[in-house]
Amino acid sequence: MARAIGLARKGRYTTDPNPRVGCVLVRDGETVGEGWHRRAGEPHAERIALAEAGERARGATAYVTLEPCCHHGRTPPCTEGLLEAGVARVVAAMTDPNPLVAGKGLERLRAAGVAVASGLLEADVRALNPGFVKRMQGQGPYVRLKLAMSLDGRTAMANGESQWITGEAARRDVQYLRAGSSAVLTGIGSVLADDPSMNVRLSAAELGLPPDLAVRQPLRVVLDTHARMPAGARMLSLPGQTLVCMGPDAQPASLQAAGAQVASLPLDDSGRLSWDALMEELGRREINEVLLECGATLAGSALQVGVVDELIGYMAPHLMGSDARGLLELPGVEHLAQRLPLQFSDVRAVGGDLRLTCRLRS
Repeated sequence: MARAIGLARKGRYTTDPNPRVGCVLVRDGETVGEGWHRRAGEPHAERIALAEAGERARGATAYVTLEPCCHHGRTPPCTEGLLEAGVARVVAAMTDPNPLVAGKGLERLRAAGVAVASGLLEADVRALNPGFVKRMQGQGPYVRLKLAMSLDGRTAMANGESQWITGEAARRDVQYLRAGSSAVLTGIGSVLADDPSMNVRLSAAELGLPPDLAVRQPLRVVLDTHARMPAGARMLSLPGQTLVCMGPDAQPASLQAAGAQVASLPLDDSGRLSWDALMEELGRREINEVLLECGATLAGSALQVGVVDELIGYMAPHLMGSDARGLLELPGVEHLAQRLPLQFSDVRAVGGDLRLTCRLRS
């Protein structure tokens, strides 16, 4: 199963909106076939492994990171492929959270006389597909908030100067975060101030992709309540799609003419775009994982309403002083009991900086 998980990781940058899945076929202690799902619309991992194994699949055990599908989607059911090949046993790391499957795949195999089991290294597979699992459970996409800061928690000088707080290695690491995300989200304030590209600037080779797989650009999402997005914004001329989310009274015609997608969202009680409506919209668009790259106000809002699942902070070893801009705007936190509790899940050096990964604690 560990080998199957390693194969599934190869699809980290390409399978979206599908999950990353790997499969290994073993007969008489020998690996006879293996495969990983490359991108939506192409064969699933089980089908690729079966094709490699051929007749050697008969009587084999299939180790697959996700329960085999049992419905017709873009591709035929993997359960039928496994049965036709004569596989004797199927071990799945976890059942598929997709309501169209959700245990039905394993039950189909069991009813046909195949020995089945699930739960082996399940935590590892959930960690590989957090957005797919969360979205299939009806909870919207998995949201990561990316921050860059000095040792004293500052993100820019008082005059707005911020390039560059962290080193080249940290900035390159962010490119891999973007490449693995379904969408990259920012606010109109950041667009007006910096005119960012919000794209992946790594080559297919740098991402470890096979020669026939191109770099996938995540959906760029801009929160723009009052339609202030310039039609000449840099990101609108780049490969990939840009979605501008606006309030119900905004006029988006010029942006649509410039090639942007537009979504009208309701406002919350504070007059800002509703986070709940935004997450619902992104879920409807099959967005699994969102990387939030934004200013202190939007980042603080996302944390306070509870849409952030994971916080990734790049910390540079320098001090910017008390007049520099702070990391987050979190109004109303006046007592220790009101703190937002975090739990470190990973701490490591990236070049000369630290990357701190935290999850919010309940």
